[in-house]
Amino acid sequence: MEKLNRNTSNSLSKRPIKVLQFGKGNFLRGFADWMIDILNEKANFNGDIQIIESTDNGLASKINEQEGLYHVILEGLKNEKKIRQTRLITSVKGVFNPNQGYKTFLKMGKNPDLELIISNTTEAGIVFDPDDTDFDILPRSFPGKLTALLYYRFLHLKDSKNKKLTVLPCELIDRNGDQLKEMIQRYIWLWKLPDRFKTWLDNHVIFCNTLVDRIVTGFPEDAIDQVQKSIGFKDPMIVKAEPFYLWVIEGPAEVSSIFPAKEAQLAVTFIEDQSPYKTRKVRILNGVHTAMVPIGYLNGIETVRETIENPKTASFIKQIIFDEIIPTLDLPKEELLSYANSVIERFRNPFIKHNLLSIALNSISKFKVRVLPSLLAYTEKKDHLPNGLVKSFAYLILFYRGYFNGTKIPLQDDKYTINFFETLWKTSNIEHVVHQTLANTKFWEKDLTEVPGLKKQIIVEIEKKLESEVIHK
Repeated sequence: MEKLNRNTSNSLSKRPIKVLQFGKGNFLRGFADWMIDILNEKANFNGDIQIIESTDNGLASKINEQEGLYHVILEGLKNEKKIRQTRLITSVKGVFNPNQGYKTFLKMGKNPDLELIISNTTEAGIVFDPDDTDFDILPRSFPGKLTALLYYRFLHLKDSKNKKLTVLPCELIDRNGDQLKEMIQRYIWLWKLPDRFKTWLDNHVIFCNTLVDRIVTGFPEDAIDQVQKSIGFKDPMIVKAEPFYLWVIEGPAEVSSIFPAKEAQLAVTFIEDQSPYKTRKVRILNGVHTAMVPIGYLNGIETVRETIENPKTASFIKQIIFDEIIPTLDLPKEELLSYANSVIERFRNPFIKHNLLSIALNSISKFKVRVLPSLLAYTEKKDHLPNGLVKSFAYLILFYRGYFNGTKIPLQDDKYTINFFETLWKTSNIEHVVHQTLANTKFWEKDLTEVPGLKKQIIVEIEKKLESEVIHK
């Protein structure tokens, strides 16, 4: 089997570097880089990506050995049909580590063809490091590196006729573009850079807030021999992902011409305010994920797919989505229904085994952010409690009891939360357990015992579940 490179794959086209990308992980390679590749094919974007490595874990050398080439495999359901698509990605030039040459890295900033900067340095990546005190030395943080690069560009490409740069951070934090710009402004202050650079930054660099959505599972280790046989190459950098994807970009209108996703009919939404879309994703996709964990697991189910295909739990999931969450959201109903149906189809993906316990990490804090707002909004709007979301809350408290059917549940949470429930569940008084949980303002930032009827209804749900466990023993 041939090794993958530009010669063996006949991928010899040369394009200018238009994108600098901070991060080389599976997500960006199966999401943004995949899109840039399609833009080159369908929208005459005519640009390649130079990846900047943030952590040295050995992947860079493998990508560079293949001259940036790798395959993306999409597997899942689309309109109720199983699909499998394979694409050779040719848009990546290679990977460079700034530790190998700070000056070489900085010179990438004065590239006149550069148009986009994309990043995914994890939620912990957009931070300010006060120890990065000297920009003549390679900064440790991503915002520090980016500030140095932009300052170098300012010094060498001051002409206002030069193209604007658009920054598209993909980190999963609220208003990621605003936060990244704030970190850069702090470095400008720390390094005492001139006010002219601040003005240039405001006029020549667009920081967009973005929302990304795609499940990228990465290297298909369990089926690699079959996959490589089908593509005809030895490719250790294969990335597997689901067909669904969405990129919501909040920024000025000119961004849509810089990043011509519409011309390629990509699922990229350019919007003045991404907040409704973020709320939709958090409440429907993330919220239902969190709500289904205790419901599915305490019904003896192990995976997301099994939960959505089991008649009993599937009915519950559809109830909370369509009857309880969607009525609390402000987007057009058709959009919400379409998105909700796509979420259900994604949950049913037969090519992804998504264990409930793998998404149970920090379920209390997740419930506060993802599920509780829907429960409270529904109660306020309808003047009564949403039965399904309350049941999920009850099962969550039961889940943190720490065992099911005589088997210990491997709870994954912070020490305070684990100890709180371990101590609480030593009592056999359900009313006490529920009251103390709802009253814990450290969990919810409010006393939920004040929500009319909530405590009573949760107690009823827990008692019903405990009774059913006794009956089935």
